Amino acid sequence: MPLSPVSVVSGGSRGLGFAIIDSLLTRGDRVATFSRSGSAALDALVAANSDRLHVAQADAASPSAIRDFVAGVVARFGRIDHCVANAAIAHEGVLATMRDDEIESMVAVNVTGSIVFVRECVRQMLVAADGDRSVTLISSVVAANGSPGLSVYAATKAALEGFGISLARELGPRGIRVNTVAPGFLETDLSAPLSTENRDRIARRTALGRLGKSVDVAGAVAFLASSPASFLTGQVLGADGGS
Repeated sequence: MPLSPVSVVSGGSRGLGFAIIDSLLTRGDRVATFSRSGSAALDALVAANSDRLHVAQADAASPSAIRDFVAGVVARFGRIDHCVANAAIAHEGVLATMRDDEIESMVAVNVTGSIVFVRECVRQMLVAADGDRSVTLISSVVAANGSPGLSVYAATKAALEGFGISLARELGPRGIRVNTVAPGFLETDLSAPLSTENRDRIARRTALGRLGKSVDVAGAVAFLASSPASFLTGQVLGADGGS
């Protein structure tokens, strides 16, 4: 009997990342994730899936920590089939008042950290050279639509969309698919710093009249990291409630 696929998700301790790993575990994958700090919910998930869930503490802004994490995944599970670059941070504020460290941290985690994570996973996928393999990047609706106070965050997510489109062409001949999911604003820790005024404005301009939930997006991510999506690559899929 063939072993189940190995899916690796960055930033899986809470919010969308947690919903993604829960969805992948439910369908039978072996799953690995890392974050800077854990959570009670993740601890409970590990206890219930100790044979199929690998968890590590690592900083998404540290290339060496990411390399060590991916090496640990391969040591435990033997391969990587699906990579989901989810880890991100957001600082809300108009550009004129944003501090250097806030800009640098968003670029380090959202762009550089995601690219390094994908690179390390792709290196392992190329060694395996068989089966359904994919990369899924997590962007945001603000990359295309914009939002006041989130210009730098939007820039980091737009960078990922460009990265994904080019990487899809680079990896397509090797049978590895690359797609991006662009969620709308979700009820997660990442959106918690948004002002009440901004949250109300976002809900009003969304066709479904609300902010999304993590489970609203996790299914789209799981679909792209599966064989039924085998002819989808280089796409940016909006999961935004009609924003």
